[in-house]
Amino acid sequence: MNTKSPPTDSRPRRTGQGESSSSTLTYHRAEIKGVGVFYREAGPKDAPTIVLLHGFPSSSRMFDSLIPLLATHYHLIAPDYPGFGHSDAPPPSQFAYTFDHLAETINGLLEQLRIDRYSFYLQDYGGPIGFRIMLAHPERLEALVIQNANSHEESLGQKWTAIKEYWADPAARPEVFTAFTSFDSTRYRHDGESPNAERYSPDTWTDEYAFLNRPGQPEIQAALLYDYRTNVAAYGAWQEWMRTQQPAALILWGRYDRSFIAAGAAAYQRDLPNAQVHLLDAGHFALDEKVDDIAALMNEFLDAFYLRQADE
Repeated sequence: MNTKSPPTDSRPRRTGQGESSSSTLTYHRAEIKGVGVFYREAGPKDAPTIVLLHGFPSSSRMFDSLIPLLATHYHLIAPDYPGFGHSDAPPPSQFAYTFDHLAETINGLLEQLRIDRYSFYLQDYGGPIGFRIMLAHPERLEALVIQNANSHEESLGQKWTAIKEYWADPAARPEVFTAFTSFDSTRYRHDGESPNAERYSPDTWTDEYAFLNRPGQPEIQAALLYDYRTNVAAYGAWQEWMRTQQPAALILWGRYDRSFIAAGAAAYQRDLPNAQVHLLDAGHFALDEKVDDIAALMNEFLDAFYLRQADE
């Protein structure tokens, strides 16, 4: 069992938002029902665990700059989903690429690691995976950080009109999937609307585009894009869960995101009126541009949450 204790006043206090450590970062693989799952781990193992769930078409690598800024006080687990990053990518004939199955696999990883209490950081695809796990095991969630991970229809940007047509008949709209996985779209998810394009490393989108062109990836990603319709159908259930459970929540939203527009941040406040909400001058992958700000907000939020827990 995970018996990690929250930070207390006896712990060393922070010296500022620049406090950072990568000395504990390690890389691992676990086998979950025959599928190899890669994950990054950092921080003291007796500290509260933060599970970082990445977006499309990224991997746990998207957290490379964030992990050292949290690892001085928190235990971090950042997995790659099957079909992403360094995890196995069996063909769809051998592994069902649905968000239900990805959530089941990541939950299996956490159970195998004997982590039964954790906070989540959800970004993009991490949202539907994390919400499925939270609804199945609400008692395991401690706090929630949401960064451009959607659960409200009003946040769906203009491009989703074409994607909904693709869901209705994928064979009739193959150009939608082609555009979704194109080089231009892969780059646009990072720097598309930001006025600070010089802050974005081209390594991010060139590496992601290379990943999207690995053998078998078109079939895997087409299956997941088609299954994304089940997430939209589940939004109402996720919203009801939030209204009922009222988890402590920090909402971070890159205002330049055109996949999940900024209305999504405000929508969370309807369900979680006590949530902290911050609009950032960043895009869909807000860590590209605002990692220091995000780390500072997370450390402040998580420190306060776990200190309250220690006092109760």
